[in-house]
Amino acid sequence: MVHALPTREEIDDVAETAAAIRAAMETVISGRPDLVRLTVTVLMAEGHLLVEDVPGVGKTTLAKALARSVDCTVGRIQFTPDLLPTDLTGVTIYRAELHEFEFRPGPVFANVVIGDEINRASPKTQSALLECMQEAQTTVDGTTYALPRPFLVVATQNPVEMEGTYALPEAQRDRFMARLSVGYPSREAEVEMLERQEAADPLGHLEPVAGIAHVQRMIDVSRRLYAAPSVKQYVVDLADGTRNDPMLRLGASPRAAIQLLRAAKAFAAAAGRDHVLPDDVQELAEPVLAHRLLPSTEARLSGHSVADTLRAVVGRTRVTGTARDALPGRRATG
Repeated sequence: MVHALPTREEIDDVAETAAAIRAAMETVISGRPDLVRLTVTVLMAEGHLLVEDVPGVGKTTLAKALARSVDCTVGRIQFTPDLLPTDLTGVTIYRAELHEFEFRPGPVFANVVIGDEINRASPKTQSALLECMQEAQTTVDGTTYALPRPFLVVATQNPVEMEGTYALPEAQRDRFMARLSVGYPSREAEVEMLERQEAADPLGHLEPVAGIAHVQRMIDVSRRLYAAPSVKQYVVDLADGTRNDPMLRLGASPRAAIQLLRAAKAFAAAAGRDHVLPDDVQELAEPVLAHRLLPSTEARLSGHSVADTLRAVVGRTRVTGTARDALPGRRATG
């Protein structure tokens, strides 16, 4: 199915809304515009975001800042070892007074689902999210229920070396469009954070700057953005390069290639451009692909990280053709 390319007015509206969401989030997240930009990109691409780092660096705050910047329904899940799948998806109960069964939806029935410390839950509970994240639906007691759209999971996790954590299954990691690491703030950003939070929590004063209709429009415009055939070929070449690298025993899946292109379109739309550049793909290659890849035994023994290997793949993969082709019927700029 061929979709009409977005108009200049639609793209400008999307860029303006994305900038407003970023500005709202940055009143809470100090000194990390790159993290905020990637988070908004995943929202616009209707993906899911995995935030990984040590406790106390602001992973949950980042997720809450996104949820409060958009006027939408929010579900919160605190993952623990004793959490059951039905605690996420919901449960069917029998109403004796009515002589009928009633479905009580769980926290996944929301536009933005914040999953805190996802890798503290058992693999069985983690797997309850697979259907939700891939198909925006969940099946309980043989009945399938559609989840609200847009549907975005922002999950946080501690490094697997820490006490009481389970490694996420490969299938679940592949469902996340991007993974980011918050890291420690700079000295200046940390001082600014202390000043902002000295008297009150800035999250309590954060007001929504966009509604569900805005988010749906951002997703629609991003999906319709123009990507030249050579850009699509470049995405496939990057994915194929990870599958054939001897330093990796698991390369990027076709789902990863699809999500890399979607993220690149959203990134370009947020920048106010009507086309995707190879630079967009390169910028997003590591956060979109790295968490899906597994190092080979040789890589582990030689001390090569997945990120190092991925950067090498990006460095040797060339853009074929003219990736900066003009849009059909007009000259692209930027």
